[in-house]
Amino acid sequence: MITDDGEDAETASPPAFDAWVAARGPALLRLAYVLTGNAADAEDAVQDALSRALPRWDRIVQADDLDAYVRRMVVNAHTSWWRRFRRRESPSAFVATGETVPGPGEGDGPEHDERRAVWSACQALPEAQRTAVVLRYYEQLDYAEIAALTGVREGTVRSRVSRGLAALRTHFVDHDGRGERGEQDA
Repeated sequence: MITDDGEDAETASPPAFDAWVAARGPALLRLAYVLTGNAADAEDAVQDALSRALPRWDRIVQADDLDAYVRRMVVNAHTSWWRRFRRRESPSAFVATGETVPGPGEGDGPEHDERRAVWSACQALPEAQRTAVVLRYYEQLDYAEIAALTGVREGTVRSRVSRGLAALRTHFVDHDGRGERGEQDA
């Protein structure tokens, strides 16, 4: 960091914590929302991750990919919360809070209903599968990045994504009366 007397002036100063959070905070909240299924838990996961990041910010900013490092902290915070409370039942976010599916063009209509159905089906996935699917298709990360974020092997990530997608396909074939369409795709 650059000091008042000009030391280390040759190196670029790392981003300040407040400025970085202001710029990247909304993206972290969106990621956490998709992982957790509701705004309150998403805020808790991001707050937990950022409260752990602040005292170590000088070391964290030296990471090769600062965004990936903090995203991993958010995923870990959510995983830690989920492990602590996995025995309790948690109703669907739509039933419990009346929240809507995230995304542009919210409102009534067939597109909104379809997003709501996909979101509901994602919430029914096991935690590890949902995390892998969200990181792959919502955050558009490749398998190696997801493996690094979640701390598992790339093959495990591929398996979780594959099983998650298979469960989503089965859900829509079983629950939406699209059996004939699903059979044609097979």
